[in-house]
Amino acid sequence: MYLLFFVPCFSLRSYSDTETEGEIFNSLVQYFGDNLGQKVKAMPLVEETSLLEDSSVTLPVVVIGNGPSGICLSYMLSGYRPYLSSEAIHPNTILHSKLEEARHLSIVDQDLEYLSEGLEGRSSNPVAVLFDTLLHPDADFGYDYPSVLHWKLEQHHYIPHLVLGKGPPGGAWHVSISFLICISFVVIMETKSIILKECFSFSFHRNLKGDRVMPEEIARYYKHYVKVMGLQKNFRENTYITSVSRLYRDQVDNDGQGRNISTQHLQIEKSKFAKRNWEIRGYQRVGDGSHIPFCLFAENVALATGTLDSPGRLEIEGEDFPFVFHSMPEFGAAVSKGKLRGKVDPVLIVGSGLTAADAVLCAYNNNVPVIHVFHLIFKQLPKKLYPEYHKVYHMMCTQSYSSDSNLSSDYTSFPEHHVLAFKSDMKCILQSISGLKKIFKLSAAVVLIGSHPNLSFLKEQGCYLGHNSSLPITCKGNPVEIDAYTYECVKEANLFALGPLVGDNFVRFLKGGALGVTRCLAIRQKKKKHLFVERGGGDGIV
Repeated sequence: MYLLFFVPCFSLRSYSDTETEGEIFNSLVQYFGDNLGQKVKAMPLVEETSLLEDSSVTLPVVVIGNGPSGICLSYMLSGYRPYLSSEAIHPNTILHSKLEEARHLSIVDQDLEYLSEGLEGRSSNPVAVLFDTLLHPDADFGYDYPSVLHWKLEQHHYIPHLVLGKGPPGGAWHVSISFLICISFVVIMETKSIILKECFSFSFHRNLKGDRVMPEEIARYYKHYVKVMGLQKNFRENTYITSVSRLYRDQVDNDGQGRNISTQHLQIEKSKFAKRNWEIRGYQRVGDGSHIPFCLFAENVALATGTLDSPGRLEIEGEDFPFVFHSMPEFGAAVSKGKLRGKVDPVLIVGSGLTAADAVLCAYNNNVPVIHVFHLIFKQLPKKLYPEYHKVYHMMCTQSYSSDSNLSSDYTSFPEHHVLAFKSDMKCILQSISGLKKIFKLSAAVVLIGSHPNLSFLKEQGCYLGHNSSLPITCKGNPVEIDAYTYECVKEANLFALGPLVGDNFVRFLKGGALGVTRCLAIRQKKKKHLFVERGGGDGIV
């Protein structure tokens, strides 16, 4: 077993799905104490049309996105801390000796840069590699070593926060395809403290793919996890963010207190103002379908949206024809409903990533012939651990089209080709790297060339946060530029990003983002408390 089962030490409160504007965030009052309850008659929500004059309550953290990244971050912000287990021996002797130096400290309180030094893995983020090797030592080599960590709930480390999501906790896992197998193994899909295999009474579909599970089972696990671990009070579903912007504080206000000014109402030069907190506006969709607007304020915002909102497009003629799909859910639904059953004409699949490989397997296993167009072959996964992906990789290499042969009855690859156009008669025009054009009749087409996050609630669609500010944010090509150890955006203080937004597309690596963000916020909170004490205290919120 990889993780210890941990029973939460605090009670759960149930919430309805139709909580109103005035109720949506009232559970946070208990964490700020009686002083807050006396000072604040209404919650920090205002009508969408009202002007922002003053915020009685500013939340320390708001997390946008309730998928695995948001869940892991909420878990650690709630006070759960990882420690080196008393009998644990990490197979990396250098790392183990470093861990022994500060065994009495949680990993959150240790120097992550020092611990990460020299480690290698399939993430470009060093903290992600560190946390992965602590939770799943040598997993890439197929070893079944247990985690070297155990978890403690230390409630005094709780940092008040809210996690906002469009659907139930679990994010995009709730819209995954039922017949696909999750690429990661059970232990890697687990968050922390609850063992996925044991948290449900039903059995997982492991008969064909070893210790791997179906996406809908993962979705149920994440939703269940939030409830069992006592995190539910921090989560709000059916929330849609429309804007996240900076507030500015007037530095020359006569009373010395400063005045909050929203960026959307700021009419004079910003250099005369000091950046203060974040204003988050949006609406909550309630049971009757109506939208209730809200506005709240936060010192820090963490972006955990994932990158699956907007599928990548070829931007070519005919791409909007109904036979052209841009996601696995669309294609999977067509296959499940039998719309492609018995079709003689092939399905065109465009892309060389693992999602494209899933589409190939989906069509192949349903006896639908495939034309597979790609530029480069996806990175090969270990054959022993991922036999089905190795099968696709082998077909991509060995079953390529040649001018002196016809299309294969099951699969034909077109390496170094691209699609020029789709035609209304369900034909497509392909062109090779040499310029040779070919026309084929199709039963459907699936374009799977990546996706972009929807960051429309940020200025410039969030592009300014990327390594290349002139391009949209993408997981691989242009992730959000962050500090390697705190996950704070390089170009925007007090704004954090984790998960696919920073290039970590696998659940096993996004947990490191939660560690980096939590450590950064914990350090700042500690400094704030010390400063508060030095200034003589008071009855406000630090």
